[in-house]
Amino acid sequence: MMGGVDRVWIAWAGLQGAVAVAAAAYASHGLAGVPQAQDWARTASQMQLWHALALIAAALCCGYAHGVARIALRAAGWLFLVGGLLFCGSLYGLAFERPLPLPMAAPAGGMALILGWVAVAVAALAPEWVARRGS
Repeated sequence: MMGGVDRVWIAWAGLQGAVAVAAAAYASHGLAGVPQAQDWARTASQMQLWHALALIAAALCCGYAHGVARIALRAAGWLFLVGGLLFCGSLYGLAFERPLPLPMAAPAGGMALILGWVAVAVAALAPEWVARRGS
């Protein structure tokens, strides 16, 4: 059964996917002739799209997880959400000449994304989930 947070995450992932595709298109056409800006926008778009998919996976897996695994997946979802906003938002800001007013947003966002993946690994190895999955 999908909870309210899971539905919000999937909705948010859909919006992130739409922004990622639009930004990639704009990077290819609207930023033509500005290679550094294109690189920033493309990197942000790719990272945002991958983490939108990861956010959907975390939301869907929460329905099957229990205990530590569920907690770790919840952490992963929030880390993907916040990390994507900070990291990708910073790169989009640089590409579109509107830098974020938050110092160190890109490194903090990147670290959040990395920690999100670590949380996914923790969830996969959590004893509660492994035991349930095996039965």
